[in-house]
Amino acid sequence: MWSNICAYKFPYLPLNFSSKQQSSMAHHSLLSLALLSFFFLASISNTNAGTITVYWGQNGNEGSLADTCSSGYYGIVNIAFLVVFGNNQTPQLNLAGHCDPTSSGCTWLSDDIRACQDQGIKVLLSIGGASGSYTLISAEDAREVANYLWNNFLGGQSSSRPLGDAVLDGIDFDIEGGTTQHWDELAKALSEFSGQRKVYLSAAPQCPFPDAWMGTAIATGLFDYVWVQFYNNPPCQYSGNADNLINSWNQWTTIEAGQVFLGLPAASAAVGSGYIEPDVLVSQVLPSIKTSPKYGGVMLWSRYYDNGYSAAILSSV
Repeated sequence: MWSNICAYKFPYLPLNFSSKQQSSMAHHSLLSLALLSFFFLASISNTNAGTITVYWGQNGNEGSLADTCSSGYYGIVNIAFLVVFGNNQTPQLNLAGHCDPTSSGCTWLSDDIRACQDQGIKVLLSIGGASGSYTLISAEDAREVANYLWNNFLGGQSSSRPLGDAVLDGIDFDIEGGTTQHWDELAKALSEFSGQRKVYLSAAPQCPFPDAWMGTAIATGLFDYVWVQFYNNPPCQYSGNADNLINSWNQWTTIEAGQVFLGLPAASAAVGSGYIEPDVLVSQVLPSIKTSPKYGGVMLWSRYYDNGYSAAILSSV
């Protein structure tokens, strides 16, 4: 950007020229400066443009995955959750009232997944969640879970793919229990499959820094997206002002990751605390955090609670 500005050649003005020439050349110079300012401001705007990510799958009344993507609000959708895995357990998907994966009742979602991807929207599988039976007991266990995810949701092959034959774009780590160990080994094992087909990795840590469950995994630097949950944690969430939130944000943007997102509830009813009104978010929070080169956008919990929130902030994200 700056090299193009420095290289711009303004027209040479001779020492002797008529008033008509002077007026014409001044007009062209002003026009050139106006165009230069336009492209400069446009480049800044593009640099700060973010994406809204949303979680889908935990309420049967939130509408379909296809409708979620066609709304035009989201750039990434996390299908939530794979709630059982690891320690030799049979993996189990929970999609609330949407479908029953235990009887192959969710394979029709492949059409919705492909419809999202055809619009340029990434669709990830979120593993873990606030409740569930998941853990990793060893590096080998992590490798086995990675192989299961690759073969059943990503670019591998299996006769029992819970969501059908659509290939998801990656895996989201929403680890809030089980163990603090081996998540780094799971991330490494999944990233190795990117040699065959890109596997996007994301994480949803709590805002206290570093995250108690996934700190070691995030420290691998393998995550493309980290959407930090700035809610249900008063020391680092919005509480009448944005000071604590922004201080925590500045810590999180020091990590080695592709992009960092501001994770928020889409309604006050979605969480215990930490809800930010859309106008407050736009005026008090986004202007500060968007200055970070790691800024990626806003993550919302969840599609069910998003009844106008994403629409209100979309142009500012």
